[in-house]
Amino acid sequence: MDILVIGSGGREHALVANLSHNADVNRLFALPGNAGMAGCATLVPIGTKDLDRIVQFAKQEKVDFVVVGPDDPLVLGLVDLLESEGIPCFGPDKRSAILEGSKVFSKDLMKRYGIPSAEYEVFDKVEEALAYAKTCALPSVVKADGLALGKGVVIAHTREALQTAIRAMMVDKVFGSSGESIVVEQFLTGFEVSVLTFTDGVSLVPLPSSMDHKRAFDGDQGPNTGGMGVIAPNPYYTPELQELCMQQIFLPTMAAMNKEGRTFKGCLYFGLMLTPDGPKVIEYNARFGDPELQAVLPLLESDLLSILLAVSQQRLKDVEVKFSNQASCCVVLASGGYPTCYETGKRITVGTFEEGLVCLHAGTRFDGTTLVTNGGRVMNLVATAQTLKEAVEKAYRSVDSVSFDGMQYRKDIGKVALEA
Repeated sequence: MDILVIGSGGREHALVANLSHNADVNRLFALPGNAGMAGCATLVPIGTKDLDRIVQFAKQEKVDFVVVGPDDPLVLGLVDLLESEGIPCFGPDKRSAILEGSKVFSKDLMKRYGIPSAEYEVFDKVEEALAYAKTCALPSVVKADGLALGKGVVIAHTREALQTAIRAMMVDKVFGSSGESIVVEQFLTGFEVSVLTFTDGVSLVPLPSSMDHKRAFDGDQGPNTGGMGVIAPNPYYTPELQELCMQQIFLPTMAAMNKEGRTFKGCLYFGLMLTPDGPKVIEYNARFGDPELQAVLPLLESDLLSILLAVSQQRLKDVEVKFSNQASCCVVLASGGYPTCYETGKRITVGTFEEGLVCLHAGTRFDGTTLVTNGGRVMNLVATAQTLKEAVEKAYRSVDSVSFDGMQYRKDIGKVALEA
């Protein structure tokens, strides 16, 4: 088979690396890819939102299957365009990708179908949002309705911070049109859990749970990022909680989308909070989490391509989806100043790594023959081991094998999990 993977980050490098070892894969393309993928796929210099050129390329090369990594092309309808040309895909169509593309839609869906989530209010007029901010409970969470690179969420502990966040999204348009409508919701307390699931709208299979670390700095300080590291599995997510989430959240969400005429086929991501009142949904994503996938995929013992194809053909129940009992840890190496202001083009040196450690590229490119930084999150160091403690230690031992000017990373990935 000739396969095209859409995206340029660590998530897509993880997918490409796995698929490159599959004997059924003939040609493997990464669009646009990064420097790390160049060793196992042909890079295609087309942007992920240039839908017409992507479709043209897939038709020209007679691609057999497309795996869409990022949220933007899914929400814009890339899967619809490709499948209308007879090219099957892994990923939801535009109507079902709205589950991530609109926070307002997803909150309203949960309310309609009784799926547990935080109480909320929706605003599309800044004056009404600011008036609400004067009396609502604190802390509150402000979310831009649309996509914002994983950064469109502000936890406001004071009324001044709440009003500032509202103005930033609705008046200053820091997230562009994504902030034209906002959600202000109740702040939930507890332990966060990320659960990726394979679903074809008929069956749903969870992947091992994980714990993301969104804040930029140690101790969960600093601004939200796309994710600074992940451990899997999440020790707070017990088998009892998994069954509860399956019955109260996962399957009801799949059923709700079916009832709405928006059958979801792909990876349905559940961001959960384990509150004193039980698990509640913080957010949905319509694709593999990044960097959650990087930590979870190495635990998959079954054939990834078979699963992706089965999801697209609505026969997930017919394939084996099996995971190891190992643990994993992913540490993200980022550009200095990420996620606010950072420079790219910094020379990267990479040494050798011990067995059981994988270095996945995220924001990298070649400047001639020199490997340089090309984004906020630059590399993912992923370690697997029999225990979480061993995986964390192995990941951090590998940090010294990578160097670039301004490199920053969190030094406490897995700390909270290990304390559990």
